[in-house]
Amino acid sequence: MKLFGIIGNPVEHSLSPVMQNEAFKYLNIDACYLKFKVEEAKLRYAILGAESLGFSGLNVTVPHKEKALKYVEPDELAGEVGAVNTIYFKKGVKGFNTDAMGAKMALEGVTDIKGKRILIFGAGGAAKAISYGLSRYSDTDILIANRTFSEGLKLANKIGGEAIRLGDIFREIKSVDILINATTVGLNEDRSLIYSKNLHKDMVVFDIVYSPLKTCLLKEAEKAGAKTIDGLKMLVYQGAASFEIWTGVKAPVKVMERAVRHAVERG
Repeated sequence: MKLFGIIGNPVEHSLSPVMQNEAFKYLNIDACYLKFKVEEAKLRYAILGAESLGFSGLNVTVPHKEKALKYVEPDELAGEVGAVNTIYFKKGVKGFNTDAMGAKMALEGVTDIKGKRILIFGAGGAAKAISYGLSRYSDTDILIANRTFSEGLKLANKIGGEAIRLGDIFREIKSVDILINATTVGLNEDRSLIYSKNLHKDMVVFDIVYSPLKTCLLKEAEKAGAKTIDGLKMLVYQGAASFEIWTGVKAPVKVMERAVRHAVERG
């Protein structure tokens, strides 16, 4: 049996085991996917320990995506992004970032990305992956808003975007086509970074948080008449990309999405 897992802190809310194990079962792959809470100080030992124990691969979630980079051999995208969410133990410790593809595919299911003005909340691992992935569209205008302005500016400079201060969000958002929350604000809490009075009906609002499925931000977006995308879409697409890296087999995306949505409905 092949072993896989997800490491992070917290991981209690993670639906990755549900999704990946259902995919293994559907394709008759003899494998098991588990979740492990890992403190930051023990990240290196967790990765090396998994390799020593014979794990085939890992997913990496908050807050370890950036720190994990120094313990792997990153591919080109992960190296550019500066964050890893997928590890494959094959002839070493290989690192990948599938968040960029996950976000892109989630958005493309709802709207055309090219030529759009996009505001991203956050400058951490997920925000970096998403902004790098979207910036590959040369005519896409990306704004980065982060609590620590210097970190937002650093990311904006790398992708050819623009950093804005939190106080400028309400002015800039009037011309935004797509709003993406790439922070953990709203994770298991009834809080949003922005409310319906500041949103508009012609925009798409995408929240990468999926616990709860309908976050406070998405509720506010619905009040404003905006289109919404929940975090499960990105979770499924990035998970499918990880699955394909590990197995070399096309992921059963519909099976994976159905599994996580049923899990959410069951609570």
